Amino acid sequence: MKHFFYIAALVLMSQSVSAQLFSKERIRNLDNFDKKFLSYGYFLGFNSYDFNFDYKVDRKDILVNKTTGFNVGLVGNMRVNNYIDLRLEPGLYMTTRNLEYHPSYFQGLEYTDSDLEREIKSTYIHIPLLLKLSTKRLNNFKPFIVGGISTALNLSSNEDNPDDNSNGKFRTKSSMYFYEIGFGIDFYLYWFKFTPSIRGVFALNDEVVRDYDPNSPWTGNIETMKTRGVFINFTFQ
Repeated sequence: MKHFFYIAALVLMSQSVSAQLFSKERIRNLDNFDKKFLSYGYFLGFNSYDFNFDYKVDRKDILVNKTTGFNVGLVGNMRVNNYIDLRLEPGLYMTTRNLEYHPSYFQGLEYTDSDLEREIKSTYIHIPLLLKLSTKRLNNFKPFIVGGISTALNLSSNEDNPDDNSNGKFRTKSSMYFYEIGFGIDFYLYWFKFTPSIRGVFALNDEVVRDYDPNSPWTGNIETMKTRGVFINFTFQ
């Protein structure tokens, strides 16, 4: 008899959960939220930036030690129809990457352990224009995919610094261009809409500023150095 009550309770609980998630009779939060032509919000999140290298001559890869960075920014959303939105998401993205060189890059040259490492700090003002394609809303959640293009200004680029790697300064370009693609889910809560999302970003242009010496062990063998990364953002609207 006791087992019967356990089974009955589990069936009732499963039916309750199913009704909450999938029943058309569930109370819909913020039912008219997506009908606004313009809506606004903000986001917080994390990033993991990397570099993708192409080389002039086949050598040991330059290793990139990544760190977890921080994102914060604003969201502006323009409704096109029930399934399409245009979004502008300007934000501040901070990260640090450390490059490790193999000693073969310094063959025939005197070097120290510090010459084998370069720290690259980046502070991007990142401005993407995104197209958001959503499914039909199912009760209080709605999945979507998103893609678009973006530009970024690196405030920590050192592009105009007269010192190069011979003085310990690895320089990068200040203006960057990207394409982006990702996905997420809108959750309609009682007071606001909460959206976790993940997005990949891929640079279109070369980021390295080369040293004055064309045979520099730090930049001489780099054909292109392009940023790529992953963003995990939590949006509140």
